[in-house]
Amino acid sequence: MLYRVEGIVIRSMDYGEGNKIITLCTKTHGKTGVMVRGAKKVRSRHAAATQLFTYGEYIYFKGMGHIGTLNGCEILESHHPLREQLHLAAYASYVVELVDRGLQEEEAGGYMFEQLLAYLHALKEGKDEQVLTHLFEMKLCQSVGVAPVLDTCVICGQAEGLVAFGWRLGGAICAKCRVREHTKYMAPVSILKLLTLFARTDLRRVGNITVKPETKVHLRACMRGYMDTHVGVRCKSLNFIEQMEKYDLAAIQEQVQREEPQEE
Repeated sequence: MLYRVEGIVIRSMDYGEGNKIITLCTKTHGKTGVMVRGAKKVRSRHAAATQLFTYGEYIYFKGMGHIGTLNGCEILESHHPLREQLHLAAYASYVVELVDRGLQEEEAGGYMFEQLLAYLHALKEGKDEQVLTHLFEMKLCQSVGVAPVLDTCVICGQAEGLVAFGWRLGGAICAKCRVREHTKYMAPVSILKLLTLFARTDLRRVGNITVKPETKVHLRACMRGYMDTHVGVRCKSLNFIEQMEKYDLAAIQEQVQREEPQEE
């Protein structure tokens, strides 16, 4: 059967001497794999269509097997700048790997396709890559059914007096239940409010979200802990991001120290 789909390349790997296999996150057919014959050859007309983050209209034939064969492609947006800038490439690589590992083959993925495309656009527009990435993580959690509980206490169910977010337990914590969670697994109420905003925000309509450097440190620790505990997907590309973030954290701490009043 011949398929025509809008898709984003979320994985690209060499296959044999001259071929590549790409994985697409599509608008109508979820996640699907496609063989691109001759893509590694210098004069291949389909080489550009196999680049990570590429958004295009892909035409492929698929029989009874799991892998289709590409017939043609019209590139709608190459997202070339995301591959040129190290920071952007790192975050975008993490997100597409998260989608690849989070979605099942041919699982309905229209919503995640739209969120991923909006994420790539926002990155290209220069919006805060860390905040955008945590927002996307929230969208993925909502899509796969592991979204945190944000409007009531995850322990007792009370809606009043929410004072923290417990990422190990997976939700908001009220004042009475706070003693039942270790402090190292809790984020302050400011993070709870930010996560609530993330849960309600569609990436297709996201504006500029300004977050203080110290809040971003708490947010990073919270979302990293939550994803490891409740999603259980450890992406290889995350290791490089963590190395970058160590330098960013050192710069933030140095800035905070400079801004603190000195004792006479």
